[in-house]
Amino acid sequence: MKIYDYQDSEVYQKAFEFQQSIFHVSQQFPKEELFSLTDQIRRSSRSVGACIAGAWEKRRYVNHFRSKLSDALSEHAETKHWLCTARACEYVDVGTYSDLESSHGELR
Repeated sequence: MKIYDYQDSEVYQKAFEFQQSIFHVSQQFPKEELFSLTDQIRRSSRSVGACIAGAWEKRRYVNHFRSKLSDALSEHAETKHWLCTARACEYVDVGTYSDLESSHGELR
């Protein structure tokens, strides 16, 4: 399948689905986490897709393209950290954490 736009990319689509899952789960976090954990996990999960979109625009310049994809991986790792933190704080139950962890792994 030929990709005409970053939105056609399977990895972008998975990143977008994952960010939406994170958004819905984080709506249940305590209000005192609104400007810390909630903001951090939403921001980093959204940055993955944004970096992929940016990489698409830089695709003609191999080093820039790789750099943006590297940024996406970095944001992806940060999201995993915040997800682990949410689980440790018991804001996310074991089943939901497992589902998100599985989705997270698909993006690697």
